[in-house]
Amino acid sequence: MPRPDAIRTPDACFTDLPDFPWQPRYRDDLAGYEGLRMARIDEGPEDADRVFLCLHGQPAWSFLYRHMIPVFLDTGARVVAPDLYGFGRSDKPVDDGTYTFGFHRQSLVALIEALDLSRITLVVQDWGGILGLTIPPDMADRFDRLLVMDTVLGLGGGSTDGFDAWRRMHGEHPDYDMAALFMEYVPGMSDKVAAAYAAPFPDARYRAGARRFPFLVMTDPDMEGVEISRRAARWWSSEFRGDSFMAVGEEDKLIPPWLMKRMHEILGITRPPLMLSEAGHFVQETHGADVARAALAAWAEDPEG
Repeated sequence: MPRPDAIRTPDACFTDLPDFPWQPRYRDDLAGYEGLRMARIDEGPEDADRVFLCLHGQPAWSFLYRHMIPVFLDTGARVVAPDLYGFGRSDKPVDDGTYTFGFHRQSLVALIEALDLSRITLVVQDWGGILGLTIPPDMADRFDRLLVMDTVLGLGGGSTDGFDAWRRMHGEHPDYDMAALFMEYVPGMSDKVAAAYAAPFPDARYRAGARRFPFLVMTDPDMEGVEISRRAARWWSSEFRGDSFMAVGEEDKLIPPWLMKRMHEILGITRPPLMLSEAGHFVQETHGADVARAALAAWAEDPEG
């Protein structure tokens, strides 16, 4: 049973997920989160030479990585794809105020430490990057590669028209049709896939985390997470010694290509980005396998970038 301050999406909501055969593993003993269950996909050898840590954004969950996971597993690596608290199969605190930048970030730190992950290739998009990109500076010995897709560091420098509309929509229509939203952002998505994205949120009680995220994005300089994000920006550009790869959805309205170009500079990536002319915000959904293969090929051919 979940803690009294949280609810848990019934397992029945996750039946017959398309192209997602992996069974979740759970931890309810993460330091500082005792009793709150976090779900993750965790495949491949536990003693593998490499770990791909795949972090999703809002309002997605680990299902988003189903096209990339097999490509990574084929290299003999371990793949860990957690569901953030409030998303996927993880427990969902019901109080909107529980969800803060620090709450989410520290839960990922606690998971990495609990699983003792090392030689990590960090794979991020959307909030996966807003959170995940701030973590390696504090545990640099655990990370050696980065695969980054449409995301930013929250440096408090303003917003975009697309994101302003996204935030406004969440304020005016917090109980929007989740499946319809994914079908709008990914034209041609099937009803079955859209239903899988919506599966963790059977009604409004389960949506506290999804409701809060747009209002946590650090668009103003005094918001929580800005200082640690600025420190991370300095670290990536001057101290990271691993290899990086960036893929950009050119049709992304939330994080447009010009902003990803700026992120390319901030992160100190030397290899040109992979520009995907037909991809929008959810790059993993439409081009996940292609991006995974392109990154692996680039690293194999020129490991130093």
